Amino acid sequence: MRRMQLRWPGSRRREQGALLLAALEAADRGWPVVPGARAVRGVFGPCSCGEQRCPLAGAHPHDPPLAAATTDGRMVQWWWEHRAPGAPVLVATGRSVCGVSLPAAAGERVLRYFADVGVPVGPVLAVPARHVLLVAPFTLEELGGLLAERPWVPGSLRYHGPGGYVLLPPSQTGAGGVHWVSPPVGDGLWLPQVGTLLEGLIAASVAEPDGSRLAY
Repeated sequence: MRRMQLRWPGSRRREQGALLLAALEAADRGWPVVPGARAVRGVFGPCSCGEQRCPLAGAHPHDPPLAAATTDGRMVQWWWEHRAPGAPVLVATGRSVCGVSLPAAAGERVLRYFADVGVPVGPVLAVPARHVLLVAPFTLEELGGLLAERPWVPGSLRYHGPGGYVLLPPSQTGAGGVHWVSPPVGDGLWLPQVGTLLEGLIAASVAEPDGSRLAY
């Protein structure tokens, strides 16, 4: 027990440093980031937002708000070093990156399908119970037009566009950690158009129940 207590501060510093680095790397790609609320254990939990029944512990914006998301490296460094060390890394979607998420089993299935048919995908995240495919920015009007062309779209698909967000690794939520399935590669980050992936995402999700309580 004593060794665990002695090692814990160093482990915490490493985790905080990894989150700061992830936030700075995202900002350098042009992805606006902001610290999220943190999952909290014990009597002060489950979330730093103070809501005793928070359903998204450690997985939502709080203070600063999502609208404050920035690509300014100096601001990012100050946030994660002084204001919110150890906070999850949230990317505000809509400006330079968007996302589509689906249940994890459907996500694994559709990634195999895209690989088999040669459809390129961009970075892919795994959050608790779900996969998130990052895509090029889209407007709500563009997305609405694409969905209107389909006779039916499964409710287990979620769209992270203007006004939304996604979490980046190595963020930790009350439900578990976030990690890369396919990390960003190279300096010139390419993102696919959501329309090129939509048919496969719909097909993979049709028979997949949405067992996640988390809205990301």
